[in-house]
Amino acid sequence: MRTNNLFMKWWKPGLVLIVLFVLVRMFSSCSHGKDTLQVLRTVKVEQGDLEVKVTATGTVKPYNRVEIKPPIPGRVEEVLVQEGEVVKKGQVLARMSSSDRAALLDAARAQGPEIVKRWEEAYKLAPLLAPLDGTIIVRAVEPGQTVTTADPVVVLSDRLIVEALVDETDLALIAIGQKTEIQLDAYPKETFLGKVDHIMYESKLTNNVNTYAVDILPEQVPPAFRSGMTANITFIVKEKKGVLLVPAEAVVEWPKKVARPPEAEFAVYGKSFGGKLAPIAVRIGDSDGRKTEILRGLSEGQEIQIVQKKQKEQSVSPFAMGGAPKKPSGK
Repeated sequence: MRTNNLFMKWWKPGLVLIVLFVLVRMFSSCSHGKDTLQVLRTVKVEQGDLEVKVTATGTVKPYNRVEIKPPIPGRVEEVLVQEGEVVKKGQVLARMSSSDRAALLDAARAQGPEIVKRWEEAYKLAPLLAPLDGTIIVRAVEPGQTVTTADPVVVLSDRLIVEALVDETDLALIAIGQKTEIQLDAYPKETFLGKVDHIMYESKLTNNVNTYAVDILPEQVPPAFRSGMTANITFIVKEKKGVLLVPAEAVVEWPKKVARPPEAEFAVYGKSFGGKLAPIAVRIGDSDGRKTEILRGLSEGQEIQIVQKKQKEQSVSPFAMGGAPKKPSGK
């Protein structure tokens, strides 16, 4: 009988304690960030401009590379242009003697200047003409050099472009007429503007990766450009003005232990009235890798927290197996 009285006396307080224990466990499991997350820094949602970019490497090369070769074998008597010189279509680039003329003139020089003059008037020099407007990028021979019809005398380029190799996974983001920024390894502090002119239809295998050559026309070819230079290309995929932005590292997946609101895929963390971390459902747009566009869920000037998971602190108890940790020997 006494046992029943004791049971009736303590069962209600015990039940209350059990309910409190369950509530505390539920609250602790739902309060994310208290034990598992730590705040790195506090930032504000800001309004700004966003550029989505794709980068690639490339090489400066001629758009049209034309080798000027002699129509007849012989000897080059004059070269009238230098590398880097701009020439017009029809301009005389060099003059040469045919093999027969060169042999006759060499024999005439042993007979005196009058004989040489007679043969020079009878057999005129053959000119080499520029087939188009452009720039001399190679002067391959010097006066007095013997050439065949397979030997280029000069190499002409109508203009210099940049050929970029774009990974096939980024090709869908590249379009004709797209704006680009060009930086040369030789001049890293200068940026040149250009646009996409042509996208190749056949891929190239580079380091076991399929890439496509993309031709980029600079808006103005600067004097710094040289054929064969290495270039870094930035393709401007999208430009957005006056959008809400947060650091990309602030956007995380929605925590699994918290009930997900409808259509919530991503979250940022803010602080509730009690100062505890709480996830905020957001809808995101584009990102440049540093900043991410927020379409819904935040307002300009709102404070959010950039968080990371806490690292487990390892502590050694002096009463654990092996006793207290030993002091370093100093060796």
